[in-house]
Amino acid sequence: MPLIYSIGKVIVGVPLMTGWRPTVEGLEHIPRSGGAIFAGNHLSVADELFLGAVVPRHLAFWAKSDYFTGTGVKGFLNRKLMEGLGAIRVERAGGRAALTAFDAAIPALKGGDLVAVYPEGTRSPDGRLYRGRTGVARLAVAAGVPIIPVGMLGTDKVQPIGQLYPKLMRGAVTVKFGKPIETIGRADDRTALRELTDQVMGEIQKMTGQEYVPRYAPKKPDQA
Repeated sequence: MPLIYSIGKVIVGVPLMTGWRPTVEGLEHIPRSGGAIFAGNHLSVADELFLGAVVPRHLAFWAKSDYFTGTGVKGFLNRKLMEGLGAIRVERAGGRAALTAFDAAIPALKGGDLVAVYPEGTRSPDGRLYRGRTGVARLAVAAGVPIIPVGMLGTDKVQPIGQLYPKLMRGAVTVKFGKPIETIGRADDRTALRELTDQVMGEIQKMTGQEYVPRYAPKKPDQA
């Protein structure tokens, strides 16, 4: 576990666990070793905080490339922070540039790391669960690792979109982990990846009870 990530588990993770007291279900589905992808619904920026707090191993999140390319003292500090957290750089431009994030994630997963992915691609604007993008399935099949569905509940109440810090609401957040979905031997054609992605989204919907919307979530420039 990277040093800065370990420090963060103490100075951020411990207060979250003791102050907010999230309910956690399905911890037995988290592998003790080996790579895996955590695929969850996305309600709030607090999703990453609580997910990182409850998962006992290092969990690599995606970070926009701006954090790795800034100049001056601030740019240097941001870059070192991202590197120290073990974050994976992703290009927001999309297309071929965005695929470089996969190039970094595949060896990390094959090396036994855990990676968090939000298949909806952005935070839900209204609390509903939107159609998943197939990148999560493509990444899992390419790396040969299982996908663990994650259901987050209550984070949108603790930290709504636009709020800077999470509100102290004990017991308001629930984190659920589903059974791992194995991907070894799965085909990587468009139809197979779509089916796998829909399976993952179905498992998430079962855990959260969210209304499912069979279309992609609208993406705003200031959302991630």
